[in-house]
Amino acid sequence: MAKLYFRHGTMSSGKSLNLLAVAHNYEQKGERIVVIRPRIDERFGAEAVASRVGISRDADILVDEGSTLDRKLIAGAACVLVDEAQFLSPAVVDQLREITWDLDVPVICYGLRTDFRTRAFAGSARLLEVADAIEEVKTVCFFCNRKAIFNLRISSGGAVVDGPQIELGADDRYRPVCGQCYREKTQAGAQDLFREVSKS
Repeated sequence: MAKLYFRHGTMSSGKSLNLLAVAHNYEQKGERIVVIRPRIDERFGAEAVASRVGISRDADILVDEGSTLDRKLIAGAACVLVDEAQFLSPAVVDQLREITWDLDVPVICYGLRTDFRTRAFAGSARLLEVADAIEEVKTVCFFCNRKAIFNLRISSGGAVVDGPQIELGADDRYRPVCGQCYREKTQAGAQDLFREVSKS
């Protein structure tokens, strides 16, 4: 029976690069894959799944909160790969779960576990509840060499601890940080953090 995987990591941990590498490996063997991405994320283009190292491909299916996945597009695929899975609705996650059971197609979801306030995204929370396998894509803290586990939202005024959960951005808005640095930076004076970020 096919499995549902949740591969989570902080910003800049290489999740999209991992997805693109898995896609390439399947296609090298002549197997068909289906790439899914939430429509809300248009940072790299309307349909692009892109890595910061400069490689990308278009998604096959774009989903919204209330989307119903067309199983005809997925049936017979070797694998389904999902980018930015934190933005999925719980209902879409449940459909992916059912696809593994009903179509026997493995689904690998890549996404953030938590937001800049260390709170779970709805899609991530549901994946943590129903995935067969939960794996971490690791990277190191921007400020030290410990393992990064949180995403620090930054601005010219320092660490941001209030605001909407979803605010799209990349290295200009977020840093991967360990728990200790997250605590220090969110409690630090705004100018102290700004000086450290500006050095990068």
